[in-house]
Formats: sequence, C-alpha cells, structure tokens
Amino acid sequence: MHYKLLILSALMGAMTSWAAQPKYIFYYIGDGMGMGPVQTAQTYNRTVLDNDEPLTMLQFPVIGWVQTYSANKDITDSAAAGTALSTGHKTKNSMIGMAPDSTEVYSMAKLLFDRGYGVGITTSVSADDATPGAFYAHVPNRGMHYEIDSMLAVSGYQFVGGSGINGMTKDGKDTGIASQLADAGVQIVRGPQGIKQINSDRVLLLSDEDAPSWDIGYTIDSIAGRLTLPMMAEACLSQLEKTSPKRFFMMVEGGNIDHALHGNDGGTAIKEVLNFDEALQVAFEFYKKHPKETLIVVTADHDTGGLVNVFPRHSKGGLKNIDLQKVSKETFSNYCKALLKSRMYYTWDDMKQYLKDNLGLFGKIKVSEKNEEKLKKRFDQTFEMRNSTDQETLYASFNDFAVAVFDLLNADSGISFATTSHSGNPVPLFAIGVGAEKFSKVNNNTGVAQTIIRLATGK
Repeated sequence: MHYKLLILSALMGAMTSWAAQPKYIFYYIGDGMGMGPVQTAQTYNRTVLDNDEPLTMLQFPVIGWVQTYSANKDITDSAAAGTALSTGHKTKNSMIGMAPDSTEVYSMAKLLFDRGYGVGITTSVSADDATPGAFYAHVPNRGMHYEIDSMLAVSGYQFVGGSGINGMTKDGKDTGIASQLADAGVQIVRGPQGIKQINSDRVLLLSDEDAPSWDIGYTIDSIAGRLTLPMMAEACLSQLEKTSPKRFFMMVEGGNIDHALHGNDGGTAIKEVLNFDEALQVAFEFYKKHPKETLIVVTADHDTGGLVNVFPRHSKGGLKNIDLQKVSKETFSNYCKALLKSRMYYTWDDMKQYLKDNLGLFGKIKVSEKNEEKLKKRFDQTFEMRNSTDQETLYASFNDFAVAVFDLLNADSGISFATTSHSGNPVPLFAIGVGAEKFSKVNNNTGVAQTIIRLATGK
C-alpha cells in the first residue's frame, strides 16, 4: 500500500480516546537530532538521491515540537533528557532515572514490563550510555557504569543491544558484571554472527570484542563486519515477536548522530540520520501490518551542534559533496595522529592525494589557491613544526589539521555549525498510529513520556 494511503488510514484512526491502548509501542530517539539535521538529510534525500518519497519520519501524519531543558540547566545533557523522555520527570544534568532529590523515578519500559509487555532497548552506542540507561537504571551520575550494568542485569528485559557496556572491567580488573548477567539468564552475543546464535529469552547484543565499545562505527566509514542500527532494530523486533508477541515496547536510539554532530562532521551526521531513518523503517513495516494496534513516536533528546543548511561557498558542490566523503572526521583525525606518531616522511602532495581520494578535495571539489595556502600552513604547523593543539569535544579529540579540512569541507557543502556542544533548540517529534494525535503540539520532553504512558495504561 502506498504510504499516502497509510497516512490517510492513520489519520482516520487517530480520532481515539485515552481508552484506546496500543499493544505495540516503538520509541525512536535520534540523539542530538534537531530539526537542522533532519531537514538537511531530507534535502540530501530529495536533491542528491533524487528520492520522491520523503524520509520515513517525515511521512508520519503527526508532527510536534519538544522542549528539552533540564531541571537545573537551560541546556540539557543526555542523562537528564533521557530521564525526562523515559520517565516523564525532569532531573539535573548527569542524573539517570532519578528526580533532582535523588529519589528513584521509573521509566515507561519498567512500568510496561511490570504490566506484561516485552521490552527491547537498543542503541548504536554503549548499552549503558545515558539514554538507554534511563530506561532501566537509577544513578546520580551517568558515569556509574558498574551500577548501571548491575541494574541492566536484573531488569528482566528481553533484549538490550549496544556497542558495548562499560562496567565489565575497572582498572583492568573483572568487576563480575558478566557473572551477574549470566546468573540473570542473559545470553551475551556479539556482532552480526551473534544474532544468529540467539536462543535465550533474555539477550544482550554487543559489538565483536575487537571492536570499540563506545559506538558501532559510523555509516560513512563502511566498516565491514560491524553491527548496524537497522540490523540491531531487526534483531530486537524479532526477539520481542518471539518472546512477547501479544504486546511489547521497543526503544531504538541513534546515538551516533550525536557523536558526529559533536565533531561538527556534516557529511557523517547526515548519513547517520539516514541510517536512523532506515532503522525506523523496521517499525514502520510492522505498523503497516498492525495499524490499529501500534504507536510509533520519533523524537530527539536534544539538539547538538546547531546544524543548519546554508548556501555553499562559491555556490558549488553543496550536499553532493557528501557522496565524495568516504571517511568520517574521526577516522581522518586518527589517520593524521597515526602519521604524527609514526614520524614517517609525509609530504603535502601525499596529503592532497589522500584528500582527493577520501574527501573529494582537490578533485571534484575544487580548492582555491587562497584556501590551499591556508590548509598548507596548517599542514606545516601540524606535521612539520608539530606546533598545533587538538580540538576537544565531548566524545573525541580532533587533530588540528583535520579540523581545518572539515571546516573547509562543511563550508563547501553548505553545512554550518553553531557549536560543538548541545543547544537549547527545540527538537521535532513525528508520530503515527494509536493515539498519535496527542503529540501534535509543543510538547515538553516530560509530556512525551507521560502521554505514551497514559496511552499504554489507559490512565
């Protein structure tokens, strides 16, 4: 059925009372995904990919806005925002699953699990990071990974997925978390091959042991053999359909969107939004089969970077440049750092060839003499004189030359950033299904959670 007919059907079915309870609830959270990244991804989708259909989230009939401030700051962090979106309670930055006075508050996942719903939580970053942790943990500081992972073990949830968990070891020593998970009947599986090995009612899906624990890797880097968010969403849904076919709650977080935006890496961020939207398609296909029993809500915990799509420098290239980018800013920065560490002889011509092959600069993306002179100066300062400082962001430290290169690439692509941190911009909300019309307003992030809980419980 064409998506326009589905939307018409959804709108007709949306005239519901609080008594209508969805049996299947999908909650998609794009970490850092303000309207700027969404609109820029859609512009890329329309003008570069030449796609007549909008992003899946933009096909949903209900659109709202969400305010994101925390209990103690105008600019929230992911812990406070995750707590608000999961429990319906504001809290202080860095706190998870607690009110500002440190009393525990409970997430919709916990409330629904106690009512017999199956629960699946999955993310493209660590499974004990702030947002996923807010659905099962209660700690005064998001860095308390051992305590968070202990709570994961006893949550009872049928599926949890992420790149890793951070409480397995401390100072190189085993903390006993693996034993706690095993005692709780949790099967730990790793990587794409591990999905095929799932044979337990409770599963923790993680990246392969030789992969980073902080995220599954960026889409733009095309790392072979790694988990992807759509793959993880499919595995989560499959587990819930097997263990809790009558009713379930599923949260999917696109955590890598936030990581790319913190790094002011425009091309990588747009590809992560598209990847998140592809994972959303998993829920949308399920909705098409169960339109009268399903609710899908898509939003973000906060805006990161203040990204806007602007006129590209010299009005050339624009978002088409994204298809010339083969590596993330993080990967390129690590490449530069490895060169510095090796102290191998590396010329400006060598670097220009790398930039041409991997980012399109000095190839299809023309670089003026003035801009080449500026880049060459930063190259000499970094690699010849070794007189440069790294750019520190929340999740990564970027080589100074890499910063200069990506500033140039962003400008030529028509992507501009206001900050490497979070902003106070409101974030979008998209919804479809049972009770979706309840979100068509300016929501507070606490109100999003309260509305989902009220719809699911009828109270």
